[in-house]
Amino acid sequence: MTYEYITTQSLGNSIMMVTLNRPDKRNALNIALMEELSFTFEELYKDPSQRVVILNAQGASFCTGMDLHEAADSSLTEKSAMYVARLFRAIYLSPLVTIAAVQGDALAGGAGLVAACDIALATKEARFGFPETRRGLVAAQVATLLRRQIKMRDVRELLLMGESIDAQKAMEIGLINRVVEKEQLLIAATEIAHAVLKGAPAATRETKHLLHSLDTPSFYDELKLALSFHENARNSDEAKEGLAAFFEKRQPNWTL
Repeated sequence: MTYEYITTQSLGNSIMMVTLNRPDKRNALNIALMEELSFTFEELYKDPSQRVVILNAQGASFCTGMDLHEAADSSLTEKSAMYVARLFRAIYLSPLVTIAAVQGDALAGGAGLVAACDIALATKEARFGFPETRRGLVAAQVATLLRRQIKMRDVRELLLMGESIDAQKAMEIGLINRVVEKEQLLIAATEIAHAVLKGAPAATRETKHLLHSLDTPSFYDELKLALSFHENARNSDEAKEGLAAFFEKRQPNWTL
């Protein structure tokens, strides 16, 4: 596959760096980017020589979630929803150890990418949030990941209020593992990767398989349920109003 929106780089010693490379759009998840990213993780899954993936991004933002221009196109609702599901499955269920290195805002589906990874670290400047309800949308597929990483009380606050939190708060609630200085971000991520490599390859993969097996209900089944909520919200009048308000830079007019 030819990549337009991501880059890959082998760091040697079974470590791969995968970088979101759509900085002019704040690395928003359009269908093409999601296809490239999903394909990359699926191919790495098949490569027994690979053990760790570091996911990072170019630009000021890590990822601001779904491309809202595509979200506003009703003809793309089903296709983009399926790609969101494919992407989260590819990362969360990967037998490789996944590390998110977050240098800027991670919002909505972008924060979902962070929650999909095994380990996450971020700079002090990074912010995290789930503003879906403010757009008339439902963070359905993200919720399947979020509830596996943090307490439900914090999940409710993040999803129902839609407000962003800073990196320190994200670490306190367990969304990320560490807060580091910006110039130390990739150094720290690489150090974590090398620490992972000290474990036996098969034992590490089996540990991930065990952790996935302990999910109740299974992540796969829960994601299928979430997909229906995601698509219903995307097709709603509230979503149309929320997205219109976003593009017109005004407050949405919700009706009861």
